[in-house]
Amino acid sequence: MRIYTRSGDKGTTSLIYGERVAKNDNRVEAYGTCDEANSMIGLALSYVDGDWEKKEEFLAFFHRVQTILFHVGAELATPKGKEVMWKLKKEHIEELEQQIDEWDQELTPLKNFILPSGHKASAAFHVARTVTRRAERVAVSIEDDSESARLVRAYLNRLSDLLFVAARYVNVKIGGTEILLNTDV
Repeated sequence: MRIYTRSGDKGTTSLIYGERVAKNDNRVEAYGTCDEANSMIGLALSYVDGDWEKKEEFLAFFHRVQTILFHVGAELATPKGKEVMWKLKKEHIEELEQQIDEWDQELTPLKNFILPSGHKASAAFHVARTVTRRAERVAVSIEDDSESARLVRAYLNRLSDLLFVAARYVNVKIGGTEILLNTDV
């Protein structure tokens, strides 16, 4: 199989089931933004260094998140009314919530906004968070009120929350510094 097909040279691409749409279609933008977020998570993980307790569990958890996010992209690439090949479940969202709660217990409660900063892994998780928020906004723009679409939107929303907490968590584990927002500017 060749990497290039030339089929997209005229500004269209195929969704799952072969339906051709413009490359700026909201579905393409949504699953493309999920791919971007997934790549950013991979970059953030590549910066996770040091030897700390639960590091391997942290990395394994995010490899699972990346796999699920890949499948979320496939759901977004499925035309409305067609059978989704892999279905996101409510349990996937609950898994994110449980992990948020677990990591959050080790963090100082926030009383101010923080700047996206600290260790390079933390900063990269913040970028992944903002890309995930964009994916969520684009997913909302797709006119689809199916159960699958609702779960995708909820998953992306919760994933961005998880990425925020992960950014703070790695700062604590790796020794990065959180910078509070200065309100006196």
